Amino acid sequence: MNVVCIGAGYVGSVTGTAFAAIGHQTTIIDIDQKKIERMNRGESPIYEPGMEQFLPALIGKNLFVTSSYEAVAEAQVVFIAVGTPSQEDGTADLRYIKLAAEHIGRALSKERFTVIVNKSTVPVGTSELVASLVEEASGLVADKDFTVVSNPEFLREGYALEDVFFPDRIVVGTVQPQGLQVMRELYHNLIERVGYDQLSELFPFSYHPQMPKPTYFETDAKSAELIKYAANAFLAVKISYINEMARLCEVLGGNVRDIAEGMGLDTRIGKKFLQVSSGWSGSCFPKDTAELLATSQKYGSEMTVVKAAVESNERMHLHVVEKVVRKLQSLNGKRIGILGLTFKPDTDDARKTQASYIIQKLVELGGSVRVHDPQGMAMFQSLNSHLKVTYCREPLETGTRADAVILLTHWQEYQELDWEAMYPVMRRPYVLDTRNYLESARLTALGFCYEGLGLSTISPSVAGDGVMGG
Repeated sequence: MNVVCIGAGYVGSVTGTAFAAIGHQTTIIDIDQKKIERMNRGESPIYEPGMEQFLPALIGKNLFVTSSYEAVAEAQVVFIAVGTPSQEDGTADLRYIKLAAEHIGRALSKERFTVIVNKSTVPVGTSELVASLVEEASGLVADKDFTVVSNPEFLREGYALEDVFFPDRIVVGTVQPQGLQVMRELYHNLIERVGYDQLSELFPFSYHPQMPKPTYFETDAKSAELIKYAANAFLAVKISYINEMARLCEVLGGNVRDIAEGMGLDTRIGKKFLQVSSGWSGSCFPKDTAELLATSQKYGSEMTVVKAAVESNERMHLHVVEKVVRKLQSLNGKRIGILGLTFKPDTDDARKTQASYIIQKLVELGGSVRVHDPQGMAMFQSLNSHLKVTYCREPLETGTRADAVILLTHWQEYQELDWEAMYPVMRRPYVLDTRNYLESARLTALGFCYEGLGLSTISPSVAGDGVMGG
């Protein structure tokens, strides 16, 4: 099929690359000339494992990148995969969706039926909005000359290619017969894994031909739009819950890792998203929960569970700062190292991360902060230019004369860090592991005061008398 994808951001670049890989003639359209040039050189515009192998193999063959909307006229399917950032009131900003719809309408062919697909996470009713804008710009009639379908993305950053090639579910929202038929044809090769034996040479993950196929689920557009919000909000609630259990464990005694393990043995609950952290963050959960909550409030049906999860999450960010303050007392003149700025490992996405909130509080309290991240420092610095922090090329530099080192993102690099070399350069050997990720016994044996979240036992305190270094 002939496919167009509007937007070369995280969702658009991965989705467009995947459709080209399974045999569709795909054009990605974006206004950012730098992204266009990078992709046309075979370079990924984002950090995502596997993209650096796929792009050089596809660009100029099945995959094309441009700023022109001319390809829309020949397309059978046009994806809208542009940003929908949060506004101050929590609702999604649809300016880029509207702009894309108007451009599509002006370029749409009157000679063929076209399916326009909302891939971006959008509020309920956006399919109808896009249809009306396309009608105005094209003079065509919705559901006769074209149709708008909701097909939300469920990509995990760091695992996006695996998720797009091996999704556990594909949700398609439309009741228009031609739209349903086109979407089934579009996804056929992916569901049946046509050509996957050859593609597997480029996969950054293991592939087995007997892996279960995805569930293909059809519903109406509004339900599809809500499914993405409902899923992300539910996962946010689950994370907030286990983080609250961690805080309770610190008061009552108990080990939250064992509690999470025991809870996860219940098949009704499952183990996923029961990992303790300094709070959920990133480009999806904060935005999607804010939109769902704002919409529910606007229409007089407030989702109080989601509201509580948001408040609990903010409390978890602050809890991390309070633990540092309890250990070091006044932060004036204290040096603090931060390991990890992205909301999760294996991505360079540093939008709305827990690090920005925690570092801001540490600085406000007088702390001097040094930070490191394997991939996210450039984005974090561009988004947080107001923060007075020192960016370190190597993770060990964050510990130089530091009174504390806080692990915020569980990059494997930090687990493999030479902690033996970190110990002597720190002024106080205090490590706060907000992911319960590091080898606590090893760090304690090296002399560190190790502290996690919600653990029943911690190493002896070094507040005041464990000064190291000169």
